[in-house]
Amino acid sequence: MIEKRQFYINGKWVDPALPNDFQVIDPSTEAPCAVISLGGKEDTDAAVAAARAALPGWMATPAAERIALVENLIEVYQTRYEDLARAISMEMGAPIDMARAQQVTAGVNHLGNFLRAAKTFEFEQPLGDHAPNSRIIHEAVGVAALITPWNWPMNQITLKVGAAAIAGCTMVLKPSEQSPLNAIIFAEIMDETGFPSGVFNLVNGDGAGVGSQLSADPDVDMISFTGSTRAGTAISKNAAETLKKVHLELGGKGANVIFADADDKAVKRGVMHMMNNTGQSCNAPSRMLVQREIYDQAVDTAAQVAQAVEIGTAHDEGRHIGPVVNEVQWNKIQNLIQKGIDEGARLVTGGTGRPEGYNKGYFVRPTVFADVTNDMTIAREEIFGPVLSIIPFETEQQAIEISNDTPYGLTNYVQTQDAARANRMARALRSGMIEMNGQSRGAGAPFGGMKQSGNGREGGLWGILDFLEVKAVSGWTSE
Repeated sequence: MIEKRQFYINGKWVDPALPNDFQVIDPSTEAPCAVISLGGKEDTDAAVAAARAALPGWMATPAAERIALVENLIEVYQTRYEDLARAISMEMGAPIDMARAQQVTAGVNHLGNFLRAAKTFEFEQPLGDHAPNSRIIHEAVGVAALITPWNWPMNQITLKVGAAAIAGCTMVLKPSEQSPLNAIIFAEIMDETGFPSGVFNLVNGDGAGVGSQLSADPDVDMISFTGSTRAGTAISKNAAETLKKVHLELGGKGANVIFADADDKAVKRGVMHMMNNTGQSCNAPSRMLVQREIYDQAVDTAAQVAQAVEIGTAHDEGRHIGPVVNEVQWNKIQNLIQKGIDEGARLVTGGTGRPEGYNKGYFVRPTVFADVTNDMTIAREEIFGPVLSIIPFETEQQAIEISNDTPYGLTNYVQTQDAARANRMARALRSGMIEMNGQSRGAGAPFGGMKQSGNGREGGLWGILDFLEVKAVSGWTSE
């Protein structure tokens, strides 16, 4: 049993003010794999105080020095790849090969994208030729509370920490209590990198405790939160009392619009994307909209692809999906699959219960529903599991209407070989991101959504800008 009860505050590992043990569960086995302590008000206050005290010095540190520390961070991070991968695999269920190739690698990629953007960004710049004595200064928002999820833990930690560090913010990180071990390793990496004491702090805890304390603390200037829309709403209300800047990256219910002229691999690509990380991605293409001419064929293909998805424990090497993170999520997914059946969707493959051969572990059968209508629960709610809903459509306009008929607006997908139509769809779909024909967004492209998928953007220049205030100065004299 791994025991990691301490927090990282003001450059030191410290014991919690009051012990409050919490067991971390291995979702592949349902057995405890680690013990941490959940923080209390005294721990949160100590971390915020350390960040507040470190803020003036860190803000005054030249941007070039902050950038150099992030370069060093990448070097140290790379020495801990395997430790991070094994922690993520054990605590949240990502298969070990996927944890290495996707979960951990995402972190170094994001840090590299921040460096590329920062090295050409002018933190101080003239307003324009028309106003030679007016200056625009970009400075840190201040103390930033970073609240991160369990599903892509290192992806989200680096997206927040890297941007905040370059911007000159000091930080208090509260990772998900479901996947805290990788965050503890990351704190060790930050310590080894040599960030000044108080710039980065870590306190483990749950949302109701440390999360609520951070969002209400008057000495916290900004909340950057990734998680559920429900929790994002609660954080926004709590933070409103002190008028904090609030950045929210929330849920999604992405539409993957497949036109009759889509390439031959479009359906398979969509199913495999849906099943990646066992469906536990906010940008998963969970609604597959298929034009009527190819609908029956697409349903057959989706079923075949889903049936071929292999399942295994997170500790086994190979290309398979693992369990979902915990019992609460497993029960939620089972209830929603049953809801789909009860509301009349056609179950093509998968269904309720564990896959054959598994009597423990939070494993879910890769599931595909056809003949789904957009008013069904499985088309409205974020399932966060390996469950795909296929919806037929007739015309381009109908596809747009169905796609946009959702409270979410994170990522939509378009599959067509008609370039003009693809561009029309990109303009018409209401989401923060559009991916077309299987092409990934470019390195450093902004990640974020509209509507109930949140606000703000992460990654690259846009991620750094979210941690900066803009100051307009008149009467500037060149030094």
